[in-house]
Formats: sequence, C-alpha cells, structure tokens
Amino acid sequence: MIARPPAGWRTRAQRAVARGAQLDAWIPGILLDSPISLVGYWWGTTIGWVWGGLMSTGRVQRREGLWVFTGMPEWAFGRGGVCVGGCYLTGTALVTAAVLRHEAVHARQWRRYGFLMPVLYLLAGRNPLTNRFEILAGLEDGNYVPRRS
Repeated sequence: MIARPPAGWRTRAQRAVARGAQLDAWIPGILLDSPISLVGYWWGTTIGWVWGGLMSTGRVQRREGLWVFTGMPEWAFGRGGVCVGGCYLTGTALVTAAVLRHEAVHARQWRRYGFLMPVLYLLAGRNPLTNRFEILAGLEDGNYVPRRS
C-alpha cells in the first residue's frame, strides 16, 4: 500500500480515466461486451487456471465469482496478485472482501475487453495511480491508497 500518495494524484487519476474513455471510443463496438470479448474472457480464465494450477500451493476457492488461487510464488504475479479472466492469482497474503471487490471489477473488465485487456492494461501503465483499470477497480480496495477517514 502507498502510505502517502503524491500531491495531485486524484486529478491525474481522473485524467487517466478520461483518456481511457477516449481510447475506448476508437474500439469497434463488436469487440466490447460481445461474444468476441466473451471468448477472450474465457481464454484469459483458461490461462489463469493453467497458471494457477501449475503454481498454486494453497487452496483454490470460488469466492465472489472469482477462482482464487493462493500460495503462488511471488515471481508468478505482480504486486499483491493478478486477475486473469475470472481467476485471481495471489501469494500468501490474506484475501479480504475489499481485495475481492477490486479483483471482481478486473474480471468484469476482462469480460468487457476480452483479448484486448492485456494490451490495454499494458498501455495504461504500471503506476496504479494513473492506470485507468486500477482506478476504476478502486484504489482503496486494491490497497494502493489508504482508506479515507
């Protein structure tokens, strides 16, 4: 978790989300929330199952609509975990309701964008405070910024 986000991060986050919406306007509608994107979602879920099945040493559970693979080695995922399709891959950290809410949004994003999701996520950048997918999934639930009092 970022203990103290830099000044002005909310403004930069709003701009990142707006840029993402502009980019979405260029994507043909047939690729978004469509049978094509559903195939991409299931492809991602299959990749998540294979990766999680090979690397997970913990329990595999169905929680909040996600397949949760725990006990993954730290090198097998980024940050605190990764959502691939309908799978959440993580290590030994406690998987809280807040984190599951955050990851469930990512799963819905996979459903919307399908095969485009990995590319669009990479284009959005690694900084969660300016990555539209992390912002829309909830920076607080994703443990990127402290909860507001």
